[in-house]
Amino acid sequence: MTSQNTRLADFLPYRLSVTSNAVSNRIAVEYRARFGVNVPEWRVMAVLGDVGSLTQRQLVGATFMDKVAVNRACKVLVDRGLVERRPNDSDGRSHLLELTASGREMHGQIMPLAMGMEERLLECLTAAEQRNLRKILDKLFAQVRDTDIS
Repeated sequence: MTSQNTRLADFLPYRLSVTSNAVSNRIAVEYRARFGVNVPEWRVMAVLGDVGSLTQRQLVGATFMDKVAVNRACKVLVDRGLVERRPNDSDGRSHLLELTASGREMHGQIMPLAMGMEERLLECLTAAEQRNLRKILDKLFAQVRDTDIS
């Protein structure tokens, strides 16, 4: 790929990033308006809702967000009573974070909303295209997760 022939709009990492940001921003409008949470806060809640209690370090790995964003999201969620910190018996230097009853209730309200948004987003694709998109995204994610592509 030569820089003379490459337009940013054709550069796949840029297109993936822009598309991801556009989708996240659209979803964030709904989450913020209805529940008062932003995208990083919802990602933390979604992961905790899926897998249960985790340390902040584990949340960084699970959300692929930087540790400052995770720390900030966790602080807000704890302050709002949606997430609680408790001692980590297997590592005294860290705490486990988990959804509170209020956090689980909110998670239960947001998930159907999120699924509806996903359905509306993907309605421009056929069922086969949706399956292929998921397979392709899985392959790309595995490639960047498991190898150094530099």
